[in-house]
Amino acid sequence: MTKAHWQGLLEEMPRHLFVPDIAVVGPIMDDPRSWIDRTADPARWWEVVHSDTAIGVQLDDGAIDLAAKTGVDPCAVATSSTSAPHLVATMLDLLDAGQGDRVLEVGTGTGWTAALLARRVGEANLVSVEIDGPVAARASKNLRSAGVTVQVVTADGTKGWPAQAPYDRVHVTVGVADIPYAWVEQTRPGGVIVLPWMPGWRTGHLVALTVADDGTAEGRIGEPCGFMMLRDQRRSPSLIDGVARRSQTMVTPREVAEAGEGFEVALAGCMPGVEGGGFDNDDGSYRLVANTDDSRILVVHRPGEPAAEVKQVGPRNLWDEIVDAYRRWCSWGRPGRDQFGLSVTRQGTRVWLVDPSQPMDAP
Repeated sequence: MTKAHWQGLLEEMPRHLFVPDIAVVGPIMDDPRSWIDRTADPARWWEVVHSDTAIGVQLDDGAIDLAAKTGVDPCAVATSSTSAPHLVATMLDLLDAGQGDRVLEVGTGTGWTAALLARRVGEANLVSVEIDGPVAARASKNLRSAGVTVQVVTADGTKGWPAQAPYDRVHVTVGVADIPYAWVEQTRPGGVIVLPWMPGWRTGHLVALTVADDGTAEGRIGEPCGFMMLRDQRRSPSLIDGVARRSQTMVTPREVAEAGEGFEVALAGCMPGVEGGGFDNDDGSYRLVANTDDSRILVVHRPGEPAAEVKQVGPRNLWDEIVDAYRRWCSWGRPGRDQFGLSVTRQGTRVWLVDPSQPMDAP
């Protein structure tokens, strides 16, 4: 992705028309550098808005006033944003929507991508669905200010928008682990659905699914990405009671957690629903954490020690399952992410290796 490519989007539809005066650009809420303020520092505001940066425009589903800035809870999280322009450009390229195509967008956000899509397909051919009423209202206002007339609907995007189906293209701007079949059902055969697949291990991946005549959709795993999750698929840590089973392992957590994007996809196929990743600690040790609805693990490897410590709680021995999935992936020749794909049917989302005839099942 060249700089000129994503900058072209900013020229086609200026992003400053869709960004509020106060917005979030960093993860640490009590750090002044995580904020932009058009009144207090207009030069920085303009620089950030016209850069390849994701910008948060809502915190904690609107429960926090952005004007509070560094006075907000440091644990607050952005729940609506405008994505980095290079990522928007990549997704629009994958979508490949043309004039006259009927398009459903799930997740209006600020309205910027809706405006870009309207330029490509025609304003009357696009409907954008946003679950948050105030976000939808603000997006509609932004679009009107930009001179764009787009139908913005306040509704649950997991159900699509059947009133105007079938669609030629579905553009999803929120992360999903389980892909709603409604999107497939409302897309014509040969149509394309572009979405951020976020199964829960480290990062997510862009996927372009093509809908077949039999009502299924398939597509290969694309480049890494990170998106806010669909609201009904958000993950929150659950309290798992029980006595920790302690052991040691010669398979280091770093070896597994940093095995690469191919393993991340393989793990999602072998262990649907597992979430986690690896992290460096201040003392030089490395920890891997993972959990499912009923089980969790902590694996810590300290410098100079041959083995890592394992703590497992719950009915499943998640570390053993993860190591088994890792060894399976190695036995396949450590395939990269581009060797994997997804199939979506009424029964759910499945990961496959090489081609759809080789679906991966949980061990």
